[in-house]
Amino acid sequence: MATWKLRLLSQTFKDGCAWEYRMPGGVVVPMGSGPPAFRVDAATERGVAAMESLDELRIARAYCDGDLNLEGDILAALSLRTALTDRHPFLRFWSERLQPFLRGQVECDREWIQDHYDEDPAFYQMFLDRKYRCYSQAQFAGSAEPLETGIERKLSAAVESTGLRPGSRVLDVGAGWGAFVEFAGRLGIQVTALTICRVSERFVSGLIARQGLPCQVIYEHLLEHRSAEPYDAIVNLGVTEHLPDYRATIGVYARILKSGGRIYLDASAARSRQSTATATLIFSGNGRFLNLPEYVRAVHDSPFEILALGNDTEDYRRTMECWASNLDEARATIIERFGERQYRRFRLYLWAGAHAFSKRELEAYHMVLRKRD
Repeated sequence: MATWKLRLLSQTFKDGCAWEYRMPGGVVVPMGSGPPAFRVDAATERGVAAMESLDELRIARAYCDGDLNLEGDILAALSLRTALTDRHPFLRFWSERLQPFLRGQVECDREWIQDHYDEDPAFYQMFLDRKYRCYSQAQFAGSAEPLETGIERKLSAAVESTGLRPGSRVLDVGAGWGAFVEFAGRLGIQVTALTICRVSERFVSGLIARQGLPCQVIYEHLLEHRSAEPYDAIVNLGVTEHLPDYRATIGVYARILKSGGRIYLDASAARSRQSTATATLIFSGNGRFLNLPEYVRAVHDSPFEILALGNDTEDYRRTMECWASNLDEARATIIERFGERQYRRFRLYLWAGAHAFSKRELEAYHMVLRKRD
């Protein structure tokens, strides 16, 4: 019989909501009252132990490994997170403090980025927008607008807000899968894209060659980047989360950007640090969500001024729901080509992100900065 600990999870639901817990052997235990919104299936004793631990990291690992299965409304199931614990001080100290101290931030970042991004680009194309493969939030004009339209609007905003035109030189911090390179390059803008992912470097290099774009991609960390002449603008789409030292990052921006030059950046933000499950299973390392007040203070103490600040929280919620739905639609193909664990890992990440944005546990912002003359 399920322990009293598991029954605590049902308390996270409002009256009339419920879920089911299926134990090995087929015994189904109702949790709460009313029609169940979902069912958690403990396929193994390891799954049982994970559930009874009420530890978010253990439960997430058990789901990714197939020791736990989930049927029904995944967004409802994610509401259980409020009753789970997240106490892993050693793991946090090792990744957030000790590794960067011993090995240096740049070297650690190169390894950590591989954990998430060193995948066949075809995998990401299974769930990102079909046109640009942009791995950051769209900007939607209406609730029925397709993801591709919202992404194109965001890329246009990055170009327009930084004053880029044919012949302009811009640094793209984080080449990704070539979204900004392709969009801006087709406009005749000279993009230099940085990446510390070899798979990304090869993919974007091929994109540039095939389309004859006036762009280049360089395997180099932003903190080590040098430029013979200053850039007209800088664009950073969703990489600020991987650059936790704001003052060092803004110092590089100031060094490589011309006077009067502008920066467009966007990022997911939070008032607390990311969970150990996210840091362990999805984004390794000491990255963190944007701390908006801290970032604004760093800008205030720099040669930059803030020209615009916009809230993209609802846009990122919709973006992640689109990504998660795309992933689920491609489930069979993903499992066949990339494995069940990869599908489960990203399914948990994408739906959990959509849930967190809907509850405002996560926020998202875009910002335009100008280097003072």
